[in-house]
Amino acid sequence: MSKDKKKKLQGFDKAVLKRVLTHIKKYRILVILSFVCAMITVASTLYAPILTGNAIDLIVGKGLVDFDGIKDIIYTFLMVTVVTVLSQWFMNIINNHITYSVVRDIRIEVFNHMEELPLSYIDSHKHGDIVSRIVSDIDQFADGLLMGFTQLFTGIVTILATLGFMIAVNVPIALVVIVLTPLSLFVASFIAKRTYHLFHQQSETRGDITSLVDEMIGQQKIVQAFGYEDDALDRFEEINERLEKDSMSATFYSSIVNPCTRFVNNLVYAAVGIIGAVSVISTGFTVGQLTCFLSYANQYTKPFNEISNVITELQNAMACAGRVFELLDETPQVPEKENAYVLTDTKGAIEIKDVNFSYVKDKTLITNLNLSVKPGMRVAIVGPTGCGKSTLINLLMRFYDVDTGAISVDGTDIRDMTRDSLRQNYGMVLQETWLKSGTIRENIAYGKPDATDEEIVQAAKLAHSDSFIRRLPQGYDTVIAEDGGNLSQGQKQLLCITRVMLLLPPMLILDEATSSIDTRTEIRIQKAFNRMMQGRTSFIVAHRLSTIREADVILVMKDGNIIEKGNHDQLMAQNGFYTNLYNSQFAH
Repeated sequence: MSKDKKKKLQGFDKAVLKRVLTHIKKYRILVILSFVCAMITVASTLYAPILTGNAIDLIVGKGLVDFDGIKDIIYTFLMVTVVTVLSQWFMNIINNHITYSVVRDIRIEVFNHMEELPLSYIDSHKHGDIVSRIVSDIDQFADGLLMGFTQLFTGIVTILATLGFMIAVNVPIALVVIVLTPLSLFVASFIAKRTYHLFHQQSETRGDITSLVDEMIGQQKIVQAFGYEDDALDRFEEINERLEKDSMSATFYSSIVNPCTRFVNNLVYAAVGIIGAVSVISTGFTVGQLTCFLSYANQYTKPFNEISNVITELQNAMACAGRVFELLDETPQVPEKENAYVLTDTKGAIEIKDVNFSYVKDKTLITNLNLSVKPGMRVAIVGPTGCGKSTLINLLMRFYDVDTGAISVDGTDIRDMTRDSLRQNYGMVLQETWLKSGTIRENIAYGKPDATDEEIVQAAKLAHSDSFIRRLPQGYDTVIAEDGGNLSQGQKQLLCITRVMLLLPPMLILDEATSSIDTRTEIRIQKAFNRMMQGRTSFIVAHRLSTIREADVILVMKDGNIIEKGNHDQLMAQNGFYTNLYNSQFAH
């Protein structure tokens, strides 16, 4: 851990606190209203002991009780109580509105920023940890912020107002309280400074366990297929035990604040009681005033306990907020240029010139790649695993930007056009399927929400998915869970193909699009693809070389380079790397 980070974790990070206040500033009118309500609540609460003291002083002795005066005081006391309740109720409503509005704003900001982050960030970070920051950390932040608004304002105003009332009643006793009070503040501050890094560590460990659970749920079939249950359980227990220790440490150190401050506060109360009793005997200090003063002393010390709890919760809240702001501070993807070109009326001419790219800067993957694709050409990409096939697709779609060189569509560099317009002109069917929670109809129309039922059904028929869809309980209105629910892998693949059939964009990317489909259906799908690819620039990534024999050009890639190029017959005639690949698939 760096020295700067260690220093930052010793207490409140001022930068984090400043950013939180910046988000609260938007609701400053409500903050002022909350403060006003807090002052009314405190004023009415502090006025009650005066009424109680006055009532006690009206009870002089047996037969010497001013019942009329006491009755008036009781009516006043009831009115004060009503004012206290109403002002506190309004304050709580306002504080809830401020807190959850701020949290809503931050969560929207984080989610929007996440969509602007480059895929390199998403690919290189645990998805569960990102989810934990957006969900759990922001929830923890909300809890701390709400407690801060609810108790911090009231506590500070109570301390100041009570101190003023005590000075007005009896200066010497008030000075005793003032002298002893800093002990409570010192104890709370000393412990709180040492809990921030513990809460930060707790949040990070919570992110680790969320990541593991997310991974295990998403890959449960693989876990069971390879008998990884025991290893997964060991990993879970290790992180869970670490979370237990971090949580226990954070909770222990934060919880000792309250008893420590209560001990100091009880000393203050005892001192006030003893000195006040002496004053009643030796001076004109009345029993009613002593009762009032003891009530004030109790109310004066009580906020210190509450504030110590608030500080503890704020430590946790700021630690969580720091993790959220870390995500917000991640560098977003390269912004689009001003007046970026909007790709329309696409012909599908693609030029790849002198392209170099690497995921890790010191490990080059694609070197000096050149390719010219005419509109309507079918380009097949083959090669061993890790040769750069999927990377080329990522570059074409601008999921990643090239390090050097350029990729252009219809003569325009893709970095000079909007990402949305570029991607809307591509239709992708990948080996990995993706379906969202919703109906079959909604999944098919994901890229074209305004599609009619007739268009959806026609696309399903072309993709040969209509028959199995109609056999589902509610047909096209059948609701499926995230990632396809109980659909087979082949059925999920068919739905992804149907989605592209509905769009029919000018350029296509098919990455092992029929890998999960039975041979009979694959033959039908290939015929549908052939019709769909007519006049459209198409990139086909394939391992089964029999599916790309009709491609206009086949690129044979190895180690990020195109080592052979030509149609099937030309490459077979060369008797090179492609020939060996092709023959190896049909060897007996």
